[in-house]
This record gives sequence, structure tokens and C-alpha cells, in this order.
Amino acid sequence: MPKKEASASRSPAEGGAAPKFELESDSGERITSKDFAGKWLVLYFYPKDNTPGCTREAQDFTKAGARLKKLGAEVVGVSRDSVKSHGGFKDKIGIGFHLLSDPELAAHRAYGAWGKKVMYGKEVEGVIRSTFLVQPDGKLAKAWRSVKVDGHVDKVIAALEELRA
Repeated sequence: MPKKEASASRSPAEGGAAPKFELESDSGERITSKDFAGKWLVLYFYPKDNTPGCTREAQDFTKAGARLKKLGAEVVGVSRDSVKSHGGFKDKIGIGFHLLSDPELAAHRAYGAWGKKVMYGKEVEGVIRSTFLVQPDGKLAKAWRSVKVDGHVDKVIAALEELRA
């Protein structure tokens, strides 16, 4: 377990500048952190398209889309999957936001969403399911690491409501 924490310690600190990114989206366009200047951004990292937990998480963020938009927030999902895979996943379950492809793991590493974790009792290196709430000024307002999918979106909304109050 200490190694997992060491991985998280490389993550950006709340209150500090959120790492910048530029990645290709499911639509084939380049999306950068600058595209969200002046807006709240919910940036979440997930392991793999079309898997049960990742599907539920994407569905939960999609269902909460109107509430998040009303709070001035946009959602973006990031995984290692290809743009083609993202497009199929998005169409299959009706995801209402951009999915970004990070095959080189640049954004994953910058946010501390890649590292050692324990899976089925074995230590492996992989995606650490994480969500980051970025303020309109580009600072990291809140970070959730080693996310459990069920109930997570509600926690993100509650934090956003509290920060905006």
C-alpha cells in the first residue's frame, strides 16, 4: 500500500495549478486544458471503455450532465483507449461529453492517475481511477483518488455546490 500512496503524492496538490493537457477526443479534435478556461472542469480518469465499472461511471456522469452544466461545469473522461474505441463506447451507451485518448499516459502521469495499485491481491501498474475538479482559474479545487464508482458523481456534485456557494 505505501507504493500506492507514493504514486498519489506525485499528483497535483489541491489549491495548486492543475496540469495542462492536450489530447485527441472521440470526435478526432484536439482538446486542451485551455478550452476550459473560465469554466469548472470535472476531469476523470478511468481504466477501459466498455467495462462494467467504467460504463457505470460514464452513465452516472451523463445522467448528472444537466445538474453539472447548471453548476457551470463540463465533464471530460480520459483513458488510454483509442479515439475509435472512445467513439464506439460513446455511441453505444449515449455518453454526453468528450472522451479523450491518452495512449502515451502523459495526462495520466501528470495527474497521478497511473501507478502501482493492488488488483485481485496482486500489485500491478495501471490506471488509478481518479477525478479532478478544476476551478475556472485553472487551479485544482478537489481531487478524488482510487475512486469507487457507486455514489461518486454525487460526491463530485456536492463538492462543486459547496465550492460555488
